[in-house]
Amino acid sequence: MKINSLFIFLLSAGALLICACDPLTVHKVTSTIFDGVPSMPPADQYCRDYHIQATQDELAAALKKKGIKQESTHPPYAEKRCNDCHDKNTDSGFVVPAEALCAHCHKGFPTGDFLHGPAAVGACRKCHSPHSADNPNLLTKPPEELCVACHAEPRTTVSLHSTSQAKGMVCTNCHDPHGGSNRFFLR
Repeated sequence: MKINSLFIFLLSAGALLICACDPLTVHKVTSTIFDGVPSMPPADQYCRDYHIQATQDELAAALKKKGIKQESTHPPYAEKRCNDCHDKNTDSGFVVPAEALCAHCHKGFPTGDFLHGPAAVGACRKCHSPHSADNPNLLTKPPEELCVACHAEPRTTVSLHSTSQAKGMVCTNCHDPHGGSNRFFLR
């Protein structure tokens, strides 16, 4: 009877130790007790994964506290494929120059005879967030606020634009924000 109680006590103490410790300690304990426990990832990967998860958790908690739900996340960021864009061995910190970064994966984009200035020069981050955003399509502002942040000049067809806005339409309902074959980026 004493052996069973001792075994249960040790098992309980071990479980408590494993649950209360950091992953490295858990790995050391489990690999000591059990055979076939997979090895830990390399230190730099472990630290990177920990940092990314901590940052995401912190961001999610801050957004939740403000009552904001994240609407979009860039797939490489969500999948922790940081090296698709980032390279710590370069001066810029990117795999290619910043103005060519999005075009590194998004090939042949944008197209047409008329290109929106920021899209034409690779300034995608003027409108899009590279990691995650509170708005669809990784937009830095809600669609109804984005264009007017830069385009404050009077509209050519004031009444058409006023009517469209009054009906809840946004600029991208009629205009392609990246460019196209039609003047004024009309769809």
